[in-house]
Amino acid sequence: MIIGIDVGGSNIDGVLIEEKNILRRIKNPVDKNNLFGSIKTVLLELISGLDTEKIQRINLSTTLSTNAIIENKIEKVLTVIQEGPGMKNSFDQIPYLERLDGYVDHRGKLVKDLDLDQVERLKAQEAYKDFSSLAIVSKFSTRNPQAENAIYDRLKDHFTYISLGHSLSGRLNFPRRVYSAYLNSAVSKVFQIFGQSIRAVLEAENIKAPLYILKADGATMTLDQAITKPIESILSGPAASFMGISALERPRGDEIYLDIGGTTTDLFFLVDGSPLYEPLGIEIAGMKTLVKGLYSSSLGLGGDSYVQVQDGKIQIGPQRKDKPLALGGAYLTLTDAFNVLGLASLGDLHKSWDAIKALGGQEDPKALAEKIVDQAAAMIYDHVAKDLEKINSKPLYTVREVLENKILQPRQIKIIGGPAKALAPALEKKFGLKTLCPKDYQIANAIGASLSKPTFEANLQADTKTGLVNIPELNLYKKIPSSFKLADGEKVIKEEMLKKAVQENIQDPQVEILEAASFNMVDYYSFGRNIRIRAQIQGGLLYKLWKEGAEDDQ
Repeated sequence: MIIGIDVGGSNIDGVLIEEKNILRRIKNPVDKNNLFGSIKTVLLELISGLDTEKIQRINLSTTLSTNAIIENKIEKVLTVIQEGPGMKNSFDQIPYLERLDGYVDHRGKLVKDLDLDQVERLKAQEAYKDFSSLAIVSKFSTRNPQAENAIYDRLKDHFTYISLGHSLSGRLNFPRRVYSAYLNSAVSKVFQIFGQSIRAVLEAENIKAPLYILKADGATMTLDQAITKPIESILSGPAASFMGISALERPRGDEIYLDIGGTTTDLFFLVDGSPLYEPLGIEIAGMKTLVKGLYSSSLGLGGDSYVQVQDGKIQIGPQRKDKPLALGGAYLTLTDAFNVLGLASLGDLHKSWDAIKALGGQEDPKALAEKIVDQAAAMIYDHVAKDLEKINSKPLYTVREVLENKILQPRQIKIIGGPAKALAPALEKKFGLKTLCPKDYQIANAIGASLSKPTFEANLQADTKTGLVNIPELNLYKKIPSSFKLADGEKVIKEEMLKKAVQENIQDPQVEILEAASFNMVDYYSFGRNIRIRAQIQGGLLYKLWKEGAEDDQ
């Protein structure tokens, strides 16, 4: 048995799956003031009366880190950087930033040593006395982490939550690495408390199954990994949406995926049947990170969006002031318009009708409700059109390749979420594209979360001139002979990644080489090779709920 739980903006969904059969489905409202309590309630409902020994895994998609960052409910962080020469970055969004002397070059060679007296002086600063969170980033630390480790050794007894830049990603980009480390430390405390609470519930209920957290790329990580790198859990909600549609419907060609929830609509694209990814990393709250993630964008429109008329024009959202009037809320929503048109039948239909009548005056309530629904479809259409224009102005990035000259031209739309079926006809009319709403569309996010496989990515950098190879994500730094070649690098990264996969109990792990390149380097006195390899343990779905061949004739 597998449990999947997805925490959305308005609702929290849960599923219990056994051998491709969905045994239990739960949709509860989210208590934003007690997120953990909402999760606990769903978990207890899913396992009620079960033999917990039969539960194999629990996968959870949580908005905890995302909400903390967006709402600025984060810890104060001392961010210590070693930038070296060259252009200086402002890092305006990081309030407590200290720069230290010393640096290594782009090949990891020490050029100027760290000034340890500067580090010692940080300990004595009264301004940081009550800080528990620390981020340490040295430029090119993925090539040589010596400085970050030295700073850590001097400050580790003074801080509880510490992030080292080189451990977060093996890819280069100093500004993104700084923001990644800063945000990771900023949410570490709240995520660790959350993790401890989850563990206490599992122990109390005698659940021994491992718990995984969904990442922004649609794969999962262990709870221990999530506590160490909570930044990887940002935007895990949209990732659950994407994985849910993929689990329920066969990916085909260029497509639009939409998750229409209670508060927002999340948008995704498929290119040639493969998901579109952020090329460098996710941006959140205006800060660019190195967190690998699916491309997604969000529109403030959902079933609970507040509907009003201003200056004679219908306005929907972006606020969610309350639940629908029909369900006891205080404001007119898009769901109330669905009720009037017979596209939904939720709660007290009279309340929906009365509110639409009051809004429209002498106008026919159905005609006004239809305008509201058409306006919602038009807003989604405009949002998609703007995204497509932006995306098609630059190369398209999938997980395996860069498509330089490909133009994304969607031929089909697939939608999930509570309001999906009600809005599907208006979307199909507006887009002029076939619009599918799969079975179990209302709990697709929880299905996607439950079926996502664990994975991780690693980057190898080898330099035969310096005689060093490193894989920062695996904390591997060792000597190599001058004869080291690309094939040797592929062998090393595969062996090391498989070791880690076994340690993390990933079943049947398969290493996939995503990028591999070898560059000759020649100067006046010597010759060498620079080898770069990016690989991942294959992710995806544990299994799919659509049948092979079921859509072949469509």
